[in-house]
Amino acid sequence: MTPDKIRNIAIIAHVDHGKTTLVDGLLRASGNFRENQAIAERAMDSMDLEKEKGITIKAKNTSVHWNDHIINIVDTPGHADFGGEVERVMKMVDGVMLVVDAYEGPQAQTRFVLKKALEQGIKPIVLINKMDRPHIQPEQVHDKVLELLLDLHANDEQFNAPFVYGSARAGWVSDSKDGEQHDMTFLLGQIVKHIPAPKAEVEGSFEMLVSNIDWDNFVGRVAIGKVTRGSVKMGDTVWLLGKAEGEPAKRIKVTKVFQYTTLTTSDSVEGTAGDIVGISGFEDVDIGQTVAGAADAKALPFVAIDPPTIVMQFAVNDGPLAGREGDHVTSRKIRDRLDREQKMNVTISVKDTDTAGIFDVSARGAMQIAVLVEQMRREGFEVLVSRPMVIMHKEGDQLMEPFETLYVDVPDEYLGGVMKSISERKGKIENMEAAHNRTSITACVPTRGLIGFEFELMNLTSGHGIHSHLFREYGAHAGPMQTRSTGTLVSTEAGEATSYALDTIQERGKLFIAPGDQVYDGMLVGENPRTDDLPVNPTRSKQLTNFRSAGNDKNAQLPPPIRFGLERAIEYIAPDELVEATPKSIRLRKRILDHNTRQRERKKLEAELEGA
Repeated sequence: MTPDKIRNIAIIAHVDHGKTTLVDGLLRASGNFRENQAIAERAMDSMDLEKEKGITIKAKNTSVHWNDHIINIVDTPGHADFGGEVERVMKMVDGVMLVVDAYEGPQAQTRFVLKKALEQGIKPIVLINKMDRPHIQPEQVHDKVLELLLDLHANDEQFNAPFVYGSARAGWVSDSKDGEQHDMTFLLGQIVKHIPAPKAEVEGSFEMLVSNIDWDNFVGRVAIGKVTRGSVKMGDTVWLLGKAEGEPAKRIKVTKVFQYTTLTTSDSVEGTAGDIVGISGFEDVDIGQTVAGAADAKALPFVAIDPPTIVMQFAVNDGPLAGREGDHVTSRKIRDRLDREQKMNVTISVKDTDTAGIFDVSARGAMQIAVLVEQMRREGFEVLVSRPMVIMHKEGDQLMEPFETLYVDVPDEYLGGVMKSISERKGKIENMEAAHNRTSITACVPTRGLIGFEFELMNLTSGHGIHSHLFREYGAHAGPMQTRSTGTLVSTEAGEATSYALDTIQERGKLFIAPGDQVYDGMLVGENPRTDDLPVNPTRSKQLTNFRSAGNDKNAQLPPPIRFGLERAIEYIAPDELVEATPKSIRLRKRILDHNTRQRERKKLEAELEGA
């Protein structure tokens, strides 16, 4: 296959604008499946978490054979926390398809992913999707996309991108908003027509930039990238160039060449110039490294990745219930797992702390780390996780912190409460637009002010509020901020919670546990409406006597407890608290479990503050 018959394209969009559904439609339209072959909905969502959440977390590639062309398609995440996945695949593709909702228009993450594509000089095709929805406004969305291209300094070729209208779910597209409806093969034709062929040299020594890493149970690490020169086949000797200048190249024998076709990974005879392939034979390989046919070849440039803005601490579970549910409970196992994630994900970095068994994990956002913790839970790990903290730095004497642009869309009746919340989080309103009984707010907010904002917005707007955010810059520290106005009910005893004790405790606040749950000293069992922590005993049982009185033996009427999901728990806890994540449970606890030790530490801190 010569490069002029290959097209490499990434599907990019804001979260939930229909990227993965579009890939499903293109796969079906390509004619690469049998008529009776069962194809799952959102087939490219390979991880269980992706299927459950309905979002794409990892960038994945596939290809379709259409007419005499190979079209390599990369499905990318739309959530900004997983932006590193988008940034690195830009080196593999020569064009992007920007998918925009016909009602919502371009959103925050649309701007982010499109900016990354335009910076690489990549040409876009715009698909205005979900044209079968009610209340669509395709003309306004068309104009907003053009405004966005202008804002992002698109060149003339990028600005004159072709527009296509359609519905990925219904399986039709058109070249105008009221034009004739065609099947999805029309879109494949548009890709072949408007996306340039890859710039690759057929002749010469093999060369490939590693843009993604996969794992195969038989051959281990698989480096995925676009072949920019030459070709590679099984048994060839290639060189993995060093990460740093002066580092020697490693000699590698290619054990397999993989091709990603439809929903399968197949062994390929040869990886040719311009094609996206996977090659194995590496003991160790990182994203951004160059694989070449000669040891003295020059390394290919890799796209710059935005730095992480959030750090969280991972620690060995040292609670009284440790080791009961998980198989991997030691610091060595946790460190090995974090190292593996660091190699597969360029936006995550792991550092040891001064305390043994505690690691600092930096990432783009709290959701990205929550996904990692959820994956570890499912793999049998037990781990303690701290509240997300933003990464600050100093410029001279000035303390700097990250700021983000926040976009919120709410019904008008909830506007007051949402604006109050943004103000309490040190946000500054920059723009407001009202239309169809809804108001769109644009604000500049410190990153730490957005921790926990999603759940507060959900409560304030009864689930009708929509928000997204995008990293903007580092600015001067905005001052102290309190995002949680409640305290907690903290257990002082270990054992099994009783309905008798919880009936008394529920009068003090909301419960996180139910009768029969195991508790321990220092575990959070409820929320106190006041700001201070209240020690309680949830294991107390009724004292039995020979006397009985009317009405005393009634069963306690307890409300259902609040059960936290992992993301909610991580954003809810205070700096002196931790989340204990195990394969079966999510518990909230204090860092210092012993009640008396906590009291002593608190008094010591108060004395230090008074002295200062």
